[in-house]
Amino acid sequence: MTLKRRIGLILVLLSGGISVLWGCSLGWSIQGGPMDFQAVYYGARTLIAHQNPYIESDVEHVFQSDGRDHSKLTPKQHHLITLFVNTPATLLLVSPFAVLPLPAGQVLWMLCTAGSLILAAYLMWNLSADRAPILSACLIGFVLLNCQVVFGAGNTAAIVVGLTIVAVWCFLKNRYVPAGIVCMAVGLAIKPHDAGFVWLFFLLAGTVYRKRAVQTAILTAVLIVPAILWINHVAPSWMHDWQTNMATISAPGALNDPRPATVTNKISAGNVISLQAVFSVFSGDPRFYNLASYLVCGLFLIVWAYITLRSRTSDQQAWLALAVVVPLTVLVTYHRVYDTKLLLLSVPACALLWAEGGAVGWFAAALNGLAVLLNADVPLAILGILTQNLHLSTATLSGQMLTIVLTRPSQEVLLAMSIFYLWVYVRKTLAAGQDVEPNAAQTGYAEISAIQSSSLQTAAVGK
Repeated sequence: MTLKRRIGLILVLLSGGISVLWGCSLGWSIQGGPMDFQAVYYGARTLIAHQNPYIESDVEHVFQSDGRDHSKLTPKQHHLITLFVNTPATLLLVSPFAVLPLPAGQVLWMLCTAGSLILAAYLMWNLSADRAPILSACLIGFVLLNCQVVFGAGNTAAIVVGLTIVAVWCFLKNRYVPAGIVCMAVGLAIKPHDAGFVWLFFLLAGTVYRKRAVQTAILTAVLIVPAILWINHVAPSWMHDWQTNMATISAPGALNDPRPATVTNKISAGNVISLQAVFSVFSGDPRFYNLASYLVCGLFLIVWAYITLRSRTSDQQAWLALAVVVPLTVLVTYHRVYDTKLLLLSVPACALLWAEGGAVGWFAAALNGLAVLLNADVPLAILGILTQNLHLSTATLSGQMLTIVLTRPSQEVLLAMSIFYLWVYVRKTLAAGQDVEPNAAQTGYAEISAIQSSSLQTAAVGK
């Protein structure tokens, strides 16, 4: 191992260790420990107790029967715990933690989430270190150093992002493939909006990758179906109750409302990152900002999907394709800052372009650096303090543009990053002549011509 690789590895591991300790200190400073873990923990315990986890009163009953006193929590914290909005598969997968006492379950959950994310970061650094050891270590180390919120809250995003990245490594390296299938399936079952587009890449890439995607889909179904049967047996009205909870948490002024007037969407380490938060500055109508986000991201996704489907995927093309789709994943629909840890998947593509040199390499490093910086917990917290006294009016176009530039920088750089990598992806694919594979008829004619030519040559030699 060279000196640069040693320095890079120490930087990555040290950053991960600091972030875990920092996050734990934040999480355990709250009554009962990490809030997001409490939500899935008590949701699973409610189902185990044969009650409906999507009914707040049922969760509250289990919460109190566990000896908890909600008077020690703020109304907002209590609401976060009792309003369950996660998938049914999350209930099934968290149930092994929920049968344990809360402190033991929290420790085990933290070990799993921190371990998976740090392992994923190490694998990405190991892939990138040969081309750009210091640059890769700085990018990955900075991402890890700013995971306090996801670790402190115990959010499922940490384990989903970690497992998804591990699965990508397994599939592209063709090592420990069964483990990769399990990791991807768990990620899809818990947070399909985090792992979905990454899984779609393997489905579109063809050859052995499509086989891995199909195997993952089958295992995901194996996880989801028992969960649905379980909750349907306990609470037949769960689907309606789940939709009600989702509507409640997305209502005007609620936690997931992307509009600028929402207190929870001010600049912070937990604000909404999707493009809805940008378009809502122009209009607070959900029909407008949702449609606008889908159209913008959908356009780039269609181009990306076409190129991926029609090209022969190499390792280089795979990493570029993933660097395109990771920013779009968090932009197209509801996501928060902790979901942007998926940016770890873009580091190998950045290292690849950096090693090639030139303006493209510098531009890739600059965009990746900005994306990591503007989606990091500490810088966002500092930016929130600096802009908290700004009173920008969104009644005029100039005020709307200032609001976007000053309070929505994360979304802008993520969109720019996706467009840049899409340009590089298309450009390299076309340069390699791989944009369109020969169709079946052309392949058949080529094989027939080759056979005929070989036969003629053999006959000539015989004569």
